[in-house]
Amino acid sequence: MEEFAALIDALVYTRSRNEKLRLIAEYLRATPDPDRGWALAALSDGLDFPAVKSSTIRNLMKDRIDPVLWSLSRDFVGDTAETASLLWPAPDEPPSPPSVSETVELLEAMNRKTVVSELPKLLDRLDPSGRYALLKLATGGMRIGVSSRLAKTAFAQAFDVSVDEVEEYWHGLAPPYPELFAWAAHGEDPPDIENLPTFRPFMLAHPLEETVVDLADYAAEWKWDGIRVQLVRAGDETRIYSRSGDDISATFPELLDVLPFPAVLDGELLVRGTHQGGEEGGAASFNALQQRLGRKTVSKKMLKEAPAFVRLYDALLVEGEDLRPSPWTERRARLEALMERLPYSHFDLSRIVEARDFDHLAQIREGSRDDSIEGLMLKRKDSPYIAGRRVGYWYKWKRDPLLVDCVLMYAQRGSGKRSSFYSDYTFGCWDGDPDRGADLLPVGKAYSGFTDEELKKLDRHVRRNTVNRFGPVRETDKSLVFEVAFDSVHESKRHKSGLAMRFPRIHRIRWDKPPHEADRVEALRALVRD
Repeated sequence: MEEFAALIDALVYTRSRNEKLRLIAEYLRATPDPDRGWALAALSDGLDFPAVKSSTIRNLMKDRIDPVLWSLSRDFVGDTAETASLLWPAPDEPPSPPSVSETVELLEAMNRKTVVSELPKLLDRLDPSGRYALLKLATGGMRIGVSSRLAKTAFAQAFDVSVDEVEEYWHGLAPPYPELFAWAAHGEDPPDIENLPTFRPFMLAHPLEETVVDLADYAAEWKWDGIRVQLVRAGDETRIYSRSGDDISATFPELLDVLPFPAVLDGELLVRGTHQGGEEGGAASFNALQQRLGRKTVSKKMLKEAPAFVRLYDALLVEGEDLRPSPWTERRARLEALMERLPYSHFDLSRIVEARDFDHLAQIREGSRDDSIEGLMLKRKDSPYIAGRRVGYWYKWKRDPLLVDCVLMYAQRGSGKRSSFYSDYTFGCWDGDPDRGADLLPVGKAYSGFTDEELKKLDRHVRRNTVNRFGPVRETDKSLVFEVAFDSVHESKRHKSGLAMRFPRIHRIRWDKPPHEADRVEALRALVRD
């Protein structure tokens, strides 16, 4: 555990991507099995200990130190694990750190009752650095600047293997990944995943930005506003994976028995819209899909009211044949031929957008304001299906965002490197005429879209204009206007305004604009699409 704690400390204070890769690779080469496998799983968010929650740590701390001191310290530091590791009372006995494997074994054995007595024993065996690593590992919230992809890339560099191969095998294996290390570190045969419904890395697109493409070389499709998924059937089992490779099969059970042949298909998961009178229509807005995301169980009512389907983009493997090296035109033809074998109730095909030339396509894009459309995808017709982003093959051309002027209402400190700044902002629109005493109603929250220099200026504004405090939240006077960009707006019962924005971000800070000139809720509501 000491070596793992040292790695975590080094990663926290390292900003260079290459240096992070070097540190992880060195650790993986020097650490024996299975410790390195458990550490790799922790770095890639592959571990889950249900008994240990942030609330568990808070309760343990408040039993040991003054609750007010804990709250003030946590608010100042901005990270529960770091605060707890520093404030944990020093034990009478010197540290006797467990191995990573022993730590995982002890954490797995804990339940909601025993964690109260067993977790403190484990914390007492560690110094502050070890406690920090333990709590990060236990809660699954590393937040140390290491993504799952970076951890896999470091593994590939450590043992001089292809990261694409690592991705290919990864999702068919379980921590501590003995087969993966046997292959990469010891030269044994690759893991056998042929009959396992495993994830294949997605091909991704670059933003179009200023590029103009020749439609003789590229095909255009709508970019649908759902969640990109991969439907995989192998060994008489079907699984659904998100773009990040998470298994989300349990959330969409109606799709697990409808793929009738072995295949790996790429598409957009959407839910059906409903026309008046109850007739099923096309795709509903993302807001309707969001009601189903992250649920461990799905009610019969929800399955009936918001049935899921997949709008297919591509075919990677079909009945044992790997289509990924083939050009997009051939894969598209194979996908079109497959449609008659798939139930229309659960699958349809993302259609090609026909245009005379690029300028005509731009006009079509500007005219698309369907709630379920984000913009366009441009795919080179001769492109193979390659994991990751490759320049010149696929482009995403998102529609221009909607803009509205809102007034800053509340601010909260961020986390990580922003823990000392008020960087999370809640803003609202006027519920009527502000000159006649109308109230502001919250319509969204954003924590992106500004520079570091602007963040410092916003933080000063919040501190100087605070009129009330609610725990970690500060209410500000209604004096600062944000121009907020967002993709769409939907009705929502969760907010007092009755509205919820899709992907809100701060487009401009309007230091020059008086707050009474900000927009009204009615203007935002007019943008809601049925």
